[in-house]
Amino acid sequence: MTPGARIAASIDIIGAIEAGARPADDTAAEYFRRRRFIGAKDRAAIAAQVYAVLRHRAALDWWIERSGEAAADRARARVIAALLLVEQSGAEAVAASFDGGRFRPAALAPPERRLVQRLAGRTLYHPAMPRAVAADLPEWLEPRLAAVFGAGLEREMAALNSPAPMDLRANLLKTDRDGARRALAAEGIAAEPTRWSPLGLRLVRRVPLSGTAAFRDGLVEVQDEASQLAALLAGARPGMRVVDFCAGAGGKTLALAAAMGNRGKLVACDVSAWRLERAARRLRRAGVDNAERRLLSGERDPWVKRHARSFDRVFVDAPCLGIGTWRRNPDAKWRSRPADLAELVPRQQAILQSAARLVKPGGRLVYATCSLLREENEAQAEAFLAAAPDFALYPAARAWQEAIGGASPGGGEYLRLTPARHGTDGFFVAQFERRGAV
Repeated sequence: MTPGARIAASIDIIGAIEAGARPADDTAAEYFRRRRFIGAKDRAAIAAQVYAVLRHRAALDWWIERSGEAAADRARARVIAALLLVEQSGAEAVAASFDGGRFRPAALAPPERRLVQRLAGRTLYHPAMPRAVAADLPEWLEPRLAAVFGAGLEREMAALNSPAPMDLRANLLKTDRDGARRALAAEGIAAEPTRWSPLGLRLVRRVPLSGTAAFRDGLVEVQDEASQLAALLAGARPGMRVVDFCAGAGGKTLALAAAMGNRGKLVACDVSAWRLERAARRLRRAGVDNAERRLLSGERDPWVKRHARSFDRVFVDAPCLGIGTWRRNPDAKWRSRPADLAELVPRQQAILQSAARLVKPGGRLVYATCSLLREENEAQAEAFLAAAPDFALYPAARAWQEAIGGASPGGGEYLRLTPARHGTDGFFVAQFERRGAV
């Protein structure tokens, strides 16, 4: 494809993302499925352009507004700005790509030509930018994240605006980390051990993993290192009774099953039938045979009452704003609204309180989010403890020492991981033990 054809595809995908409700990766995947003639290198280049716009949308919009040129087509304007400010293309090269030729974008309109001239030679960031714009995050979230990170906000947001690595977890039901690494190497895929997780491998470069024998045979699963650590810290062991209360597509269910060595009872619960069906396929590939799936009508489903105080571990990967995954889903930050947080906070507390009913005396409740906000993390843990006198905090430092060994890198009471400090997705884990005899 010519550079202009790639740009035209990027504009189409960005326009579809902005017009629809589907995640960016789903939108892009659908676009490419309908155009199988686009080769792998062209797809990668187009995806890079799309994600550059999504990651830096605040800064790009600031420059577009500063230029004084009204954007009749916002997707085109953002791509033009990204070409000039992110890729540092020259004005002539941009104009040559927008020539209206076959498969290339329509010629620049007069306001777009003026936009090109005014942005040519500029850098992406400017001292006059407000802090939220320079950090490329929604304005309403800036004070909340600044309260968490203070002077380190820019460093953390820069890490969140960088592409995420591809992390894998070795499936202990079929191999160990060294065995998984050798299997990948046999297919020409280089991977290095992750820094914190004893089960993790980080690919040296991204590859289409689904076509590899290591993945098809269930030796590895795609799972960010932070998520691996959250599952490890639960301390699930063979013979236990364990619930993954918000199982989704089953990523942590798989990790818990491996920790249990396929012995004991593992229940994957969710309110979505299609997510549980997707989890079933993953469980089969991984060789998990001690897990059952349970579709719930909600957190107050009668099944919870019938099984009260009967599980050793109850894992709650709560729905949240997902700020910690912006490296992978940069479009999500522009979809979030204050109303979403206002809705999520009471929902998280309701889920946590309901899931707590399943924990037996001496058992543990694990609360995890991929959020960085105190409102969804520490504040929720504190509210739960205040409302549940029969539970006590199970310190992260103790859980880390027992499950992994050494000192916790993310705090003593709770585990808080961030992209800049730990090289993982943003993640939070709090654990609570039910008082009483085991």
